[in-house]
Amino acid sequence: MNGPLRIFSGTANRPLAEGIAQYLGTELGDLRIERFSDGELYVKFEESVRGADIYIVQPTCPPVDQHVMEIFILLDALRRASAGRITTIIPYYGYARQEKKDRPREPITAKLVADLLKTAGAQRVVTMDLHADAIQGFFDVPVDHLTAISLLANYFKKKDLQNLVIVSPDEGRVKKARLVTERLGAPLAVGYKYHPLHNVAEVTHIAGDVAGKTPLIIEDMIATGSSINECVNMLLKAGANPEIYVACTHGLFTGNAKRNLERPEIAEIVTTDTVPVSEGRPDNVTTLGVASLFGETIRRLRDNASISSLFD
Repeated sequence: MNGPLRIFSGTANRPLAEGIAQYLGTELGDLRIERFSDGELYVKFEESVRGADIYIVQPTCPPVDQHVMEIFILLDALRRASAGRITTIIPYYGYARQEKKDRPREPITAKLVADLLKTAGAQRVVTMDLHADAIQGFFDVPVDHLTAISLLANYFKKKDLQNLVIVSPDEGRVKKARLVTERLGAPLAVGYKYHPLHNVAEVTHIAGDVAGKTPLIIEDMIATGSSINECVNMLLKAGANPEIYVACTHGLFTGNAKRNLERPEIAEIVTTDTVPVSEGRPDNVTTLGVASLFGETIRRLRDNASISSLFD
């Protein structure tokens, strides 16, 4: 038997947590989060959590270190307060770029964070569109890996764009991009990208016919937008229509994103609210809500029902 349902929100994306609670017909739990004068974090759950079925909502979006540490402290407090079951809802899983060693003497940070979550007290993790699917295997607790692909594809299906081509900006996105091609009945093109430096991307060429077509670029996340910018340049060079659409799950929009992405050839960027709206968000962005997806996942977890059938 599950204990009473309680949902708490960290400071990273409270509006999303409120939407999840509203979907489930409940309210967020009473949680106090403050900082000492030196920046150290203080948390206190202002209600009993003993034996309860707890869900902590906290994406690890910028400032990443601050939000990651906040999760660890919240989990430790719950574990010490004898919570019944502790599930961490991490809509955006940061530190996922380093899921393998590309060079000598590098860390595998995605694995480190997974280990620390378990050590802190997480008994289950729910996340969405990891940067690499293999990261699920880094966890020693159950992971429910949700996706916004259907949500994004349905949005563009209603737009009924003509002469559409789905574009994966690199080889790593091909699997997810192919899911969109199946839903929209459009052909696939693939870009070949490499990173000569951190936060620098170069797309060398596009494999596939994009001439005279309207591209829809599929990404998992957008930070500075440099990769998208490079992909747009290559598509235009290959003869694509100067009406290009972009879809991603996590719209971080950091650094020079606004300058990079507010260009006339990019008609619209569609993302979700896994992370809150940032100051660097371009004006051509549309945001879709994912609170119902996470809310329904929580409901099914409590009922021991299938999660995967949500995306069939």
